[in-house]
Amino acid sequence: MKIFVDTADLKEIRRAAKAGLIDGITTNPSLLSKVLGDRSLADCLKEIADAVDGPVSLEVLATDTDGMVAQGRELASIAENVVVKVPLTEDGLVACRQLRGEGIGVNVTLCFSPSQALLAAKAGARFVSPFIGRIDDISHEGMGIISQIREIYDNYGFETEILAASIRHPLHVVEAALLGADIVTVPPEVLWKLVNHPLTDRGLERFIEDARKADIEIPTRESAEA
Repeated sequence: MKIFVDTADLKEIRRAAKAGLIDGITTNPSLLSKVLGDRSLADCLKEIADAVDGPVSLEVLATDTDGMVAQGRELASIAENVVVKVPLTEDGLVACRQLRGEGIGVNVTLCFSPSQALLAAKAGARFVSPFIGRIDDISHEGMGIISQIREIYDNYGFETEILAASIRHPLHVVEAALLGADIVTVPPEVLWKLVNHPLTDRGLERFIEDARKADIEIPTRESAEA
């Protein structure tokens, strides 16, 4: 399963990319508003797209088909790895089909049902983004949608990738992987929680303590050559 980081924070993007932990980026207007500052939107988006080799999802702001297509073309011109995010509406699906016909990758976002995901695949979406946490927020089982979409896509051989979004905690990541999601996109704080475990920390402390007691020191190349 691929992991994307859901942020517009370049510091976090570069940190995760340096560690080799991520395969792409997702952003949205809310995330961009937190980091834009005095920079132009175009400069900010270009920096994000240049920070990783994988797909970078950038979202349109228009709600009509013509506006989405026009904005999608502009976003796609920023870098070769840009994927255009459009909402899962009738206009969004028409825009998806048109942009895909022009060779532009599309991430159909704000998906909340298997039927919506089916339509996104039929419209040619490269990615569909079901929002797990937001489904949980209304007392429904968000992860259930991943299982249903996976079965539908496998039944009919759809190539659209399931990008589990609105991930709130590490267990969401594990569940998405078990259910066959192709990708999860996670906030930086969730990504780093995946790394941490108290038993790892405790074990490392014990190893270091025992090494000190035994006066064990790892030789450096310089000391070995002396």
